[in-house]
Amino acid sequence: MDEPVPLIIRATAFAAGKHRNQRRKDAEASPYINHPIALASVLANEGGILDPLVITAALLHDTIEDTETTAEELIAEFGADTAQVVLEVTDDKSLDKAERKRLQIEHARGASVAAKLVKLADKICNLRDLNVAPPAGWSLKRKREYFDWAKQVIDQVRGTHAVLESLFDREYARRP
Repeated sequence: MDEPVPLIIRATAFAAGKHRNQRRKDAEASPYINHPIALASVLANEGGILDPLVITAALLHDTIEDTETTAEELIAEFGADTAQVVLEVTDDKSLDKAERKRLQIEHARGASVAAKLVKLADKICNLRDLNVAPPAGWSLKRKREYFDWAKQVIDQVRGTHAVLESLFDREYARRP
């Protein structure tokens, strides 16, 4: 197994390269890489999660879904365990949005602990972003619908990590 710090730096560099031309949908079009780094920070600095598998998967969590990265590429670069966690949190973009959202709720409970932790951090970060830098053009109704859907997903993983669940609940309480 790779040493944790070099592995995490390698995953950060890999994700930065894959997301290099992507921007978030906020008014400032902030660099996309800020999002996976925020997940890693929530996990390590707020949740006390120091498992390199979880941190690496968090950094890579959107690479298959939002870039041309393949599962085979992640297996070659980071191993099958990391690729499996990323696959567990990856939406199938060939499906329509409503079906993808439904499947996230349905699959969350049966996910691995590592995938549940990444899912918790992702939803925490997304709610934070919606409160401080929402996507341009999102109505109040759309923001509220996202908050409520995210809660449905997180309710399926309750019992995974009390601190992260509390952080999610704090963000959800700030629902617009």
